[in-house]
Amino acid sequence: MLHVPPLVSTLTIGLVLAFSLGLVAHRLKFPPLVGYLVAGIVIGFAPAVGADQNIANQLSEVGVILLLFGVGLHFSLQDLLSVRAIAIPGAIAQGLIATPLGMAVGWALGWSPAAGFIFGLSLSVASTVVLLRMLQERRLLETERGKITIGWLIVQDIAMVLALVLLPAITGLFQGEAPPDLSVMLRQVAEVVGKLLVFTLAMLVVGKKLIPALLHYVAHTGSRELFRLAVLSIALGFAFLAAELFGVSLALGAFFAGMVLSESQLSQQAATESLPLRDAFAVLFFVSVGMLFHPAIMIDAPLAVLATVVIIIIGKSLAAFAVVRLFGQSSDTGLMISASLAQIGEFSFILASLGLALGVLPNEGRDLILAGAIITILLNPLLFGALDRYFARRDQTRAEEAAPEATEEEGDEKEATPTREPIPETALTDHVVLIGHGRVGRYVSKQLLEKGIPVYIVEDNAEDAAELNANGIEALHGNAADPEVIKSANLGQARCLLVAIPDAFEGGQVVEQARAINPKLRIVARAHSEAEIDHLAKHGADFVVMGEHEIGKAMLGELNGLKRPVTDAMASMATAGPIRGR
Repeated sequence: MLHVPPLVSTLTIGLVLAFSLGLVAHRLKFPPLVGYLVAGIVIGFAPAVGADQNIANQLSEVGVILLLFGVGLHFSLQDLLSVRAIAIPGAIAQGLIATPLGMAVGWALGWSPAAGFIFGLSLSVASTVVLLRMLQERRLLETERGKITIGWLIVQDIAMVLALVLLPAITGLFQGEAPPDLSVMLRQVAEVVGKLLVFTLAMLVVGKKLIPALLHYVAHTGSRELFRLAVLSIALGFAFLAAELFGVSLALGAFFAGMVLSESQLSQQAATESLPLRDAFAVLFFVSVGMLFHPAIMIDAPLAVLATVVIIIIGKSLAAFAVVRLFGQSSDTGLMISASLAQIGEFSFILASLGLALGVLPNEGRDLILAGAIITILLNPLLFGALDRYFARRDQTRAEEAAPEATEEEGDEKEATPTREPIPETALTDHVVLIGHGRVGRYVSKQLLEKGIPVYIVEDNAEDAAELNANGIEALHGNAADPEVIKSANLGQARCLLVAIPDAFEGGQVVEQARAINPKLRIVARAHSEAEIDHLAKHGADFVVMGEHEIGKAMLGELNGLKRPVTDAMASMATAGPIRGR
């Protein structure tokens, strides 16, 4: 009998089970990541199915790398520096709150101070994957709140790189060992900081020229396959070099690579090409977390599990909220950032593993960290949902107090969702709504604007949308498949909807929602195959344009312009050579 390699079995079983349970979770109105975590727990209970924990962890690392690379593509050094004043003290404050609280739990359980220190430090670090997913789903990634949270996360990652280097010496002090030579510790810190600075300078000086130049060169080859391979090579390659040569975490290296590339005109295309693999491997992160979980800890030490969850959700959140308010940000921003950081993840597992390797952290500590991670990751979306409902009720109450005569329906229309940036509806009427502003969209918008036809553009590239707005063209950055985004286009008063994005699946969602909003609206969409034409027409498109068909029509039009009949001209093409434009 043929033996299925562990890599293949782990990848297959993980993705298939994650998809199945993610679909069930979605049907039950839970976030899909709940299904991914449950899939990991199920696999962990049935090791005979062939999934390998170590391989799953390594695959999930790829997901973290691609995820941070994608975030970097939408971030800039200026964005990072603009939030340093609040991100640095915020990350430090969370560590100063969570670490002593974790040590207190360790003391109550009879652990050594060193074990309590590692445990508390593990509870202070938020999960990169969970945090970014929450921000992306709620279109907060490129808002001021999102930038503060990302900056906070980067500071935590850098602090953890330092902590991993110094942890052996620090835990030795807790255990009463001879204190290490101060000069040795200072040299270690200087070495880590020096490597970080050299890496940063190398990325800003060398990478800033090398990465965009490489992608532009590959783009000019015209090979989409090579372009995709170049994007993956840059993300994984620079993450690998950052870890091997500079001692920087893989995720941080990928983030800087994406941030350097963000200034290139090809950054949006790079983000698009890396998206499918990024999502697939990010799913494996949640599966790998579920595989590590030992549910027996819930029965053996329920109070310790509860204390762990309270520290992560309440202790860390209060510290984050206090810092945000101290720096003059609104309470809405403070609550959103607090909710974003109220979970733990990747670095927590790394710290726990190091604690076990040093013989300091007991197995119970690792299990508590994993239980805390599982529970808080599951609770995080629910926490956001609770905030949504709280602010909706608050805003409705304020609206009713300000205007008692307002009807309940009017109050509902005024509801705001603080964890999702509200999108105002455009005031344009008798306008054309254009979805996508790539090569096709740019051509279309130029022709419409030259004819004086008002255009409202929805574009998922933030820089392109900002440039359009700067030029006086009303544009919204967002995904048009999002009901709130498409609602902002005022389709009830529009003369036509043009779906110029190349993704027919997403285009079908846009068409279906637009048709529901305005059944009489003229909808024109774009397709690449006969199947896509059928798909878009089924969802409500009046007319679907396929590029290959239009090229063929243009070529035949040229033939029809010849003096001889088309059939004669076509018959003689083989001997007469190519037809040239006149």
